[in-house]
Amino acid sequence: MTRRLPLSAFFTGFLRLIRVQNLLIVILTQYLARICLAGTATSRPDPAPASALADPQMLLLTLSTVCIAAAGYIINDYFDIKIDIVNKPDRVIIGRYLKRRVAMGAHQTLNIIGCLIGLYLSRWVFIVDVLSVTLLWFYSAHFKRQPFIGNVIVSFLTALSLIILAVYYRRNVELLMIYALFSFVISLVREIIKDMEDIRGDARFGCRTLPIVWGLRRTKYFLYGLIATFILILFLMARSLANPHLSLIFAALLLPVGYLVYRLVMADKKRDFSQLSDLCKIIMLLGVVSMIWA
Repeated sequence: MTRRLPLSAFFTGFLRLIRVQNLLIVILTQYLARICLAGTATSRPDPAPASALADPQMLLLTLSTVCIAAAGYIINDYFDIKIDIVNKPDRVIIGRYLKRRVAMGAHQTLNIIGCLIGLYLSRWVFIVDVLSVTLLWFYSAHFKRQPFIGNVIVSFLTALSLIILAVYYRRNVELLMIYALFSFVISLVREIIKDMEDIRGDARFGCRTLPIVWGLRRTKYFLYGLIATFILILFLMARSLANPHLSLIFAALLLPVGYLVYRLVMADKKRDFSQLSDLCKIIMLLGVVSMIWA
């Protein structure tokens, strides 16, 4: 039974449950993409940053994305309580700070709010929102425990936070899709690394992630190939757009990506993979900030 906690502890636990720091990164990503890459919904010239920040449609679009992402974190933790007790006992929120029925109620409420906002903006945004909600549910309930497909779903959902801007604003679609691809692959690498970090608890509860099915060594080889292919594709896409700024940005990003590969070669402990996961977050953030020069 969940014991009664002070309101401050409940609020703090809820913020940890919805990964507020990750949601702030989503907000930063979408607003930087809006200011630096996307135009207006009516395809007028790019607005000044102040105008983009004051755009009510952008505020609603980001609110819709954040609500659905927060709901996704809740349902993921809801299904993973037993596994998280083994892998990350200090991060278990549901059952400690929030009752299970409260968490499920918050999940449903956030999803409804996010989808209704999407419907108000456009039917295409609504379709993307419903797709996201559906994928998040099936990922948490089933696909997370399967090799690779769960990693792909989470990475695709990460990329959707930029794809939805291309769907709604329909300007500089090529650049938005390149950054969506960047987000997809870095997120995919991070998800696989997280599976390597959590291999003990996942194996105990019957999960079949790549590190469990293939082993750590073969999974590392797969990541080396994935990263090399990703770098090649990025440079080819930048070249096809005849955008020298992108080529310079990707060349600069080779440094942290190269360091990631070096650390991955040496990694063999849970702490090592945890640090690699954090490094992927830093690379993702560097990629987001690079939109300013793209």
